[in-house]
Amino acid sequence: MTQPPAASNTGTSTRPYLIRALHDWCTDNGFTPYIAVFVDASVQVPTEYVKNNEIVLNIGFEATTALKLGNELIEFKARFGGTSREIIVPVDHVIAIYARENGQGMAFPVPTDASATPSGGEPSPEAPAAASAGKGPKLALADAAPAPEAPPAERDDDNPPEPPSGGRPALKRIK
Repeated sequence: MTQPPAASNTGTSTRPYLIRALHDWCTDNGFTPYIAVFVDASVQVPTEYVKNNEIVLNIGFEATTALKLGNELIEFKARFGGTSREIIVPVDHVIAIYARENGQGMAFPVPTDASATPSGGEPSPEAPAAASAGKGPKLALADAAPAPEAPPAERDDDNPPEPPSGGRPALKRIK
């Protein structure tokens, strides 16, 4: 019996598959799927809604037209301020997908090769530091009893605390 050719150890990215799975889970359970997106020049979104190189988009079927959750791009049309806009998001720029109603979902790393540019298109002096420091929406594990927040001076965003054991973790967006 012949063996199939050896496949690459890395394979394709799991991110588009996880995004589609969580979108289906949200839809099947009556939740509204939201994605948080790291915005740079490769992302086509209304720049007036971009804040700190991020935008949160409702990708529910009620809010979109012609939604395509592909392996490379997420494409759809949506209305912003009454005007229909075409949205194109590279899958590797999705930094979280979650249900609006309960915050459950999944976070992904911010793209490292993306040049951080504010909505004006010019790179900001702090942009490389923001991209490498993993800036993005602050997501935390939601448990039965929330852990007390560390004072800002003691907080270490580069080494997040270990998640508590036991129970089922859920993501909760912290602004």
